[in-house]
Amino acid sequence: MAEFFLKLAVTAISLAASVRLIEGITFTGKWWTMLVIALIFGLVNSIIKPVVKLFSLPFLILTLGLFSLVINALMLKLTAWLSGGMDLGFFVNGFWPAVKGALVVSIVNFLLTCLIGLRE
Repeated sequence: MAEFFLKLAVTAISLAASVRLIEGITFTGKWWTMLVIALIFGLVNSIIKPVVKLFSLPFLILTLGLFSLVINALMLKLTAWLSGGMDLGFFVNGFWPAVKGALVVSIVNFLLTCLIGLRE
């Protein structure tokens, strides 16, 4: 259970880093709503992302995996859309900020996971 909350905190910090670093990604909610957004992001990545990857497998093979950046950006946009529907204050304005934000989230998530010794 503690590992779940650590992963949730790492994801929330990664999303907050994308808000701070990428112009076009904004957050206007309270600090604790970032944890809810991280939970939504985790659910989107664990439920929807595998299905999208399965159906886009030819594109992934054709682009040697670079299409996964597009998939990650779409998952971030979907998270922003879902959290916008719940009035959580997380917005991604456009495709390129989503790509940059997904890249930041991935890098920060990887670094923090390695730093604290979490298993993927």
